[in-house]
Amino acid sequence: MSVEVSNESGVEVDEAEFAALGRYVMDAMHVHPQADLFVRLVDTATMTDLHVRWMDEPGPTDVLSFPMDELRPGREGEPAGPGVLGDVVLCPEVAATQARTAGHSTAEEMLLLTTHGILHLLGYDHVEPDEEKEMFALQRQLLLTFLAGR
Repeated sequence: MSVEVSNESGVEVDEAEFAALGRYVMDAMHVHPQADLFVRLVDTATMTDLHVRWMDEPGPTDVLSFPMDELRPGREGEPAGPGVLGDVVLCPEVAATQARTAGHSTAEEMLLLTTHGILHLLGYDHVEPDEEKEMFALQRQLLLTFLAGR
């Protein structure tokens, strides 16, 4: 699995940890070993531009997901096909504000948002209450098992 991390945000982060998390989540979701993921960290101005352009909503947001080949999770022994999973774009400045509100570190918030973004790339959503329950439980489980294995 190829996970490329590009930090254009001006905020110092452990890029290797984001790459490791991306590989972990993709592996846990049985994504094909030849699938690609791109994680991009951007500043508030860039995120605001993306949020307005793609979601038609004002201001910056925490995370955006841009699927490419519409890959879906596979199953044990039956990984999804190869391809480009897509891009997860994070805004560390928005994540820092959310982290303070939630009472945990910015790094933890950004790892949570990365997991959330990858699940969106895999077709998960949280529009309906049952979808939200499923997606949020899965992202929590994935993040906790990743952090426990560090």
